[in-house]
Amino acid sequence: MLSESSTATVRATLPAVGAAIGDITDLFYRKLFAAHPELLRDLFNRGNQASGAQRQALAGSIAAFATQLVERPDTRPDVMLSRIAHKHASLGVTPAQYDVVHTHLFAAIAEVLGDAVTPEVAAAWDEVYWLMANALIAIEERLYAEQGVVAGDVWRAWEVVSRTEETDDVARFRIRPADGSPAPAFRPGQYVSVQVELPDGARQIRQYSLSGGPGSALRSITVKRVHGNDAPDGEVSRHLHAEVRAGDRLRVSAPYGDLVLKSDEAPLLLASAGIGCTPILSMLEHLAESEHRAPVTVVHGDRSPADHALRTDHTALTAKLPGAAAHFWYENPADGHPADRTGLVDLSGLTVLPGTHAYLCGPLPFMRAVRTQLLAKGVPASDIHYEVFGPDLWLAS
Repeated sequence: MLSESSTATVRATLPAVGAAIGDITDLFYRKLFAAHPELLRDLFNRGNQASGAQRQALAGSIAAFATQLVERPDTRPDVMLSRIAHKHASLGVTPAQYDVVHTHLFAAIAEVLGDAVTPEVAAAWDEVYWLMANALIAIEERLYAEQGVVAGDVWRAWEVVSRTEETDDVARFRIRPADGSPAPAFRPGQYVSVQVELPDGARQIRQYSLSGGPGSALRSITVKRVHGNDAPDGEVSRHLHAEVRAGDRLRVSAPYGDLVLKSDEAPLLLASAGIGCTPILSMLEHLAESEHRAPVTVVHGDRSPADHALRTDHTALTAKLPGAAAHFWYENPADGHPADRTGLVDLSGLTVLPGTHAYLCGPLPFMRAVRTQLLAKGVPASDIHYEVFGPDLWLAS
């Protein structure tokens, strides 16, 4: 909880900081990478830096956390903190790195806001930062302990057992620990980070959902190739598609991610678009293995049946569940596809049962649209869970 004196100062300065937060985060990253170029090379996603998505997400998370401290001081944004902490754990972030961030973030605040940063203001925002940082550090320490690893030491060598071309732009890689040890357990919906060395020597990291059932001996990641010539956005997916074959090795993190099924018997709605189907398929496989009996509604949107990665699995796993139904929307459907399933996902014709828990994964506009429709159908916001591939820009909107 923020101290009383700092609460008053943060409340008074939040409009000014909020208005300048974009400039602050932009300058912060420039200062950070000038002092520590290895962080951009080997830790931060260069594509998200080039697009500005990471700066936007950082600004949104800081503003959201500070706003909650002053408006709802008896609560904490645990969903936001959990999502960030899981991503940090999958990257191997350590407590010492929060000191590095603090140094350059507060240098950026002082430079952008100038004389407005009095000692009182600096102390208040310092308290905000460390409340957020220490909360994340505590969650990350617990996540590392659950995986039985030392803080930050999440990486292992894995061997590619096989590769399957699912569509023209999607490949599935089946992998196992290279040392022959058992693959770590994971919860349906979680992901791993994959680090690859690129031609310029950078060791870039991306996250990929685990799409096989937790009970299988092998693990699978499904990678969609992102096009864009030489742009950093997609440089890892293009490398995996072009270079990685059976017998190769990958550097893979322990599994993390907070979009996981609750252990209850509530009706479920599992909605995805594009490659967002991968965590949903893991959930479906788990539900089939555990003989889930409550109703399950499966929703997916894609450009066409040919673009729908793992479409056969999507259909077959749904069919294994009693009372489950799959509804696929395609913008460019094949002949004979139902007219009311053409175009973007539209839930108006679907029955959403009371007590439904919804899990969403896909592009942000898709998830916003589905969430809006679910809220209109009476699903509480607390029962709608989502996963964002990349920085969580929902906070910045």
